[in-house]
Amino acid sequence: MVVRDESIHIQNLEFTPIEEIEQTTIRVRDSFLDSKTRSIDFRKKQLRKLYWVIHDNQHRIDEALARDLGRPSYESYVSETSWMLQDILFIVNNLDKWSKDENAPDIPWGLKSMAPKIRKDPMGSVLIIGACNYPFQLSFSPLFGAIAGGNTVVLKPSEQTPNSAVVMKELFEMALDSSCFAIVQGGVTEVQTLLASKWDKIFFTGSQAVGRIVLKAAAQHLTPVVLELGGLNPAIVTRKANPRIVARRLLWAKTLNAGQTCTAHNYILIERSILPAVVKELKRAYSSFYPNGSKDSADYTRIVSDVAFQRLKSMLDDSRGKLVLGGTVDEKDRYVEQTFIQVDSMDDSMIVNEAFGPICAIVPVNDVDEAIKVARKVQDTTLGAAVFGDANEQQKVMAGLRSGSVSLNDAQPHISTLAFGGVGESGFGAYRGRSSFDIFVHRRPYTNTPSWMETLLDIRYPPYSTWKLRMYNLLFEGTPDFDRAGYRSISIWLRYILWNRLNLSIARIATTAISEYIFLHLDLEALSLREVNSLAFGESLVDFSSWDDGPAYLPTPPGPRCG
Repeated sequence: MVVRDESIHIQNLEFTPIEEIEQTTIRVRDSFLDSKTRSIDFRKKQLRKLYWVIHDNQHRIDEALARDLGRPSYESYVSETSWMLQDILFIVNNLDKWSKDENAPDIPWGLKSMAPKIRKDPMGSVLIIGACNYPFQLSFSPLFGAIAGGNTVVLKPSEQTPNSAVVMKELFEMALDSSCFAIVQGGVTEVQTLLASKWDKIFFTGSQAVGRIVLKAAAQHLTPVVLELGGLNPAIVTRKANPRIVARRLLWAKTLNAGQTCTAHNYILIERSILPAVVKELKRAYSSFYPNGSKDSADYTRIVSDVAFQRLKSMLDDSRGKLVLGGTVDEKDRYVEQTFIQVDSMDDSMIVNEAFGPICAIVPVNDVDEAIKVARKVQDTTLGAAVFGDANEQQKVMAGLRSGSVSLNDAQPHISTLAFGGVGESGFGAYRGRSSFDIFVHRRPYTNTPSWMETLLDIRYPPYSTWKLRMYNLLFEGTPDFDRAGYRSISIWLRYILWNRLNLSIARIATTAISEYIFLHLDLEALSLREVNSLAFGESLVDFSSWDDGPAYLPTPPGPRCG
């Protein structure tokens, strides 16, 4: 679109040969199986090198985005370069903490001695398919998480932004271990070749139509998939909202990257009484952002492709609504002005199609309840939703609508460390911040059963007996604090403990105290099983396998149970 610096040479995009794709997938899988990426130090080194390569090549990133999208340098830095750099710093600074084994929560006291823990294991070899609207950020942000998680990666950038794809490959080759991380360039045929291979995880950002193709291909190998899709995102404006704030923030969402953002609103549901004031403020905000219009401004992005331009133009041409703001288009320049059209029918082209651009429908409604009903009918599970109004109205909308994220009193969420993902038709799986790490690891539970527990574990071995069942209940049975009608009742719980279960409760408390003392103060590995048994239960040395109904001094079975 725009060549800012002719001294910067960016090669033409060349697709990766099919036979080379197959070799690449084998290479990265073999590298994972060789455990090259398991070392935390290796992961951090790769990310650190990538940080400086991105930092030192900001001018090439900026130039690539200018040539692909006509993107202003300010937007390129804020929404891509700076975002990526901060992503890496956040991950590197927290990776040691995230990757440590965790003590498993919610373990019954009788099983704590098995030391249950959670290990964050890499998924394996990962395929990432990037998007065209934020080509660097939406490709590299999941990449950072995959590297942090200890995976090998093949990245397929969008061919719709060829200059960015070429520069991404340069950054890969300068920073990353080529046996573990690779880029495949191409279009539909190359993606089909990649999807035919077995992956341990696939991360896709793009349209719902292509997302379904990716999901179907992954199902052949039972490969887990993260889908980051778009949607018909609503913005809801109530009469209690501030018209100036509403106008500036909603216009900004349709200005940033020329509205080519998956979380930007597709249409606005606005209470009739506040509509005139918001329209007035929209025009005022546009004049403030672009005193001479956005067409001749260096601060406005162009549409990513001719196909995308024609789709937007068709939506405008086919609409039967009333033009409120904008409407100018230029096919040669792929320019579409920020455009707002008031529509009366929910079948209008501006409603039923995803805009993914700087155009937006305005739909008057009577109240919040009507807005919620309309939004549900348009799409029940959107990627984002924006709500302008008071706190009660905001909570009402959040309870009434489902979406991947919600922006209260703003147009779209932009916090780089906040988990982000869709729901239902808008996708599934979340990344950003720690979630970028979590989404690329398997939380693998493991236990370590010490040999001294063998006597205590005798209750699980045949032959089974009434006594073993009593011991099992003593160790693991819980006590309800609710009645049979489902109501919580402290009095029932107390009566159950103090009367029906008094003897057993005392025994449980005593056993817990003895066990805690043994676990904390004695060298259990140095004791024989008979000595452990004696310490735990007193009296004579008892062999569990010889017990039938148990010794007489232990509690008798409880009476009728509650719940």
